[in-house]
Amino acid sequence: MPTTRATTDRSAVRTLVRLWPYVRPVRARLFTAAFIAVVASCTGLVIPLVLKWLVDGPVADRDPAGVWLGALYLLLLGTAEAVLFGVRRRLVARPLAHVEAEMRAGLYRHLQRLPVAFHDRWASGQLLSRATTDLMLLRLFLAFPLTFLLVNGVTILAGLVIMLVQDWVLGLVILGPAVPVLWTCVVFERRYADVARLAQDQVGDLTTVVEESVLGIRVVKGFGRHRSQARAFRALAGRLRGTELRKARLLATIWGVIVALPEVAIGAALALGAVRVADGDLSAGTLVAFLSTALALRWPVDSIGFLLAMSQEAATATERFFEVMDEAPEERWDGAPEERWDGAPEERWDGAPEERWDGADTTAPGRTGSGGLRFEGVRFRHPDADPGSPPLLAHIDLHIRPGESMALVGATGSGKTTLTALVPRLHEVTAGRITLNGVDIRAMPRAELRSRVAMAFEEPTLFSAGVGENVLMGAPDGAGKAELDRALAIAQADFAHALPQGTDTRVGEQGLSLSGGQRQRLALARAVVGRPEFLVLDDPLSALDVHTEAAVEAALRRVLADTTALIVAHRPSTVLLADRVALLSGGRIAAVGTHQELLRDNAEYAHLMSGEQEDSR
Repeated sequence: MPTTRATTDRSAVRTLVRLWPYVRPVRARLFTAAFIAVVASCTGLVIPLVLKWLVDGPVADRDPAGVWLGALYLLLLGTAEAVLFGVRRRLVARPLAHVEAEMRAGLYRHLQRLPVAFHDRWASGQLLSRATTDLMLLRLFLAFPLTFLLVNGVTILAGLVIMLVQDWVLGLVILGPAVPVLWTCVVFERRYADVARLAQDQVGDLTTVVEESVLGIRVVKGFGRHRSQARAFRALAGRLRGTELRKARLLATIWGVIVALPEVAIGAALALGAVRVADGDLSAGTLVAFLSTALALRWPVDSIGFLLAMSQEAATATERFFEVMDEAPEERWDGAPEERWDGAPEERWDGAPEERWDGADTTAPGRTGSGGLRFEGVRFRHPDADPGSPPLLAHIDLHIRPGESMALVGATGSGKTTLTALVPRLHEVTAGRITLNGVDIRAMPRAELRSRVAMAFEEPTLFSAGVGENVLMGAPDGAGKAELDRALAIAQADFAHALPQGTDTRVGEQGLSLSGGQRQRLALARAVVGRPEFLVLDDPLSALDVHTEAAVEAALRRVLADTTALIVAHRPSTVLLADRVALLSGGRIAAVGTHQELLRDNAEYAHLMSGEQEDSR
């Protein structure tokens, strides 16, 4: 997972400006709401002027009718201010909820388009916190601080002008704390930015721990590690608590300065104003209006601290959001984006609309004319590996003919799973190429490629949905009960019909309510339900008992007769499903032949099949 970035050299304003594309569709309502808030706030500044008229006029003249009229004015002004602020709130609620939803949907779409290497680097809790907590902070910022930094700024400026017009001497007294307050805000903003970023990263780490503990609860309980997990959680929570306390201390400091200095200035203005009223240099109404205006500015001034804090947290959330959004999605061979967000047709390297590959063996450029699945000089090194390190796979040359099934055998760590992941482009080849029916897979849109290649992984993943939904994920849109029943029968997963709600039964998170063998059979059913042209199976029978394995193998033989398949195998029974066997050793294909031929002629293969070495991925 990427480490925390330094924030001292980044501008909060420049960071927050990146939100404009998301805000632009609702800008009219936001600008209208901001205008209404400014009008409402300035309406409040009229109240001190009414008080001045009331004190110097009807009160001084002992005019009860004038007093009642002044009270009516004050009531109307207060009501107008409250109504305007209520209208502003109603204006922003719906569009900002829409902005948050669009950003969350955009982040989710982008995560689906990012390469597997990205997800290998990032902790899921960090991504989850960006999609939830960070986007909530952005919505709150757009709803409140963004508007009120403008509204309060205009209110403070208008209030200062009113006070200076009423009495410039008292106005200068009120302006006295401006310089130290501004200096405090600048220092606070810089320090709070670093602490806010640290806190939000720690929330992501804490989310990761919770998620992993919940998903791995059987391991935690099975090994009695609940106390150590609780200690690890408490340690992270303690660090987050310390960071939050640092935030609180910074906020307390700026609040202390912002609240105390203006209060001192108001007290000084009151004392000086009282002396001048006594000397006859200032009317009582003017002093009342001046002090009322100063008190009306207390909220706009006092709120500066937490508005700046919320803005810094929003800037940090924006930074974290775009750290993910700025990651490059999966690309085509020519470096262009694989898919467009607007749903426009994919384009070829020459800019012409991409045509759906119908499986015909044409002689278009880039095709070799050979069918089936072919690896030609394939090399692979993980993207984050040292460029000088040896590749995991080197000079892989292998041809699986149309309708043929090939078993892939090798020792632990030989790269079998990695090789299979190259076929649907879960990883990209470092050099060489892979072709399907003579077409380089990098020349195909990924959606098209993955509609033709189906996979069943060694570690099956099921989603919190019904059994049928999980299986039909591998089928084209429109597939129904007939396809589902056929796939379940092939995978010997008829147990699904006996579940409480049949194939509509939800299997729970990660499918942990099922046994390992049941999950593996559902994953196999998902791979075959779409009758794929190419099938890649990564040790699909490892969790099955002997009898179930035999039944699944018998059904699989019928499927393999109609498809081109690459099967990672560790047991002779799985190897026997294939027409031929390829031995992967030292990052190369060391031998290819039938099972019997390799047993007779290749000592390494005979050793692997003897069961003397425990083999896995």
